[in-house]
Amino acid sequence: MKCVTVAGPPASGKTSVLLKTASILAGRSLSLGVVKFDCLASRDREAYAKAGVPAVQGLSGALCPDHFYVCNAADAHAWGTRQGVSILAIESAGLCNRCAPHLESVLAVCVVDALSGIDTPAKIGPMLRLADVVAITKGDVVSQAEREVFAFRVRRVNPRATVLFVSGLTGQGADALAHVIAAAPDTPTLDGASLRFTMPAAVCSYCLGQRRVGADHQMGNVRKMDFGEAAS
Repeated sequence: MKCVTVAGPPASGKTSVLLKTASILAGRSLSLGVVKFDCLASRDREAYAKAGVPAVQGLSGALCPDHFYVCNAADAHAWGTRQGVSILAIESAGLCNRCAPHLESVLAVCVVDALSGIDTPAKIGPMLRLADVVAITKGDVVSQAEREVFAFRVRRVNPRATVLFVSGLTGQGADALAHVIAAAPDTPTLDGASLRFTMPAAVCSYCLGQRRVGADHQMGNVRKMDFGEAAS
């Protein structure tokens, strides 16, 4: 079984892209299974079921969704193996843009939205900077100049990635993405696999349920801003 991690900001079109890609892979006799990690709610499993794509989802609730993902990644792989799918896509919520869901020796895809603003690529952390493939969505609703500028900004942040424009509505560009995914290396297991980058760090009083604001109620991993001198 091959494995691919798929990450990106909320509403960037990750699920739509995967659905279009799954249809193309099915035409090549390759089945796609999806494990979706999200935070509070998701209806994506229904969309996958309607398309005949095996899928399971996990909601992290009060936990960081990427920490939740890492704790369950090996089990997700085992689920894909039991399902007998050719390719397993692990879709991560990517809620804070700093998330680092990609794994060594596993194809890494980041989905970004061309409508999100030309400065967006610079604001996204390891999930874009360390991706092997960057799929740009909604490029069909912006001008050619805007497409080129956005793609340039993506390449400036991650010059080694393959950059593709993929439409989650029409499926345009999904064939190229399916080709890259089909050529991904086999992933016999995720036990012992290494993250490409460290996860966001936060072990503080608020992680443990503290709700009161102020220095007297803060402990653990706390970072304070330097506000400098007040303007005269």
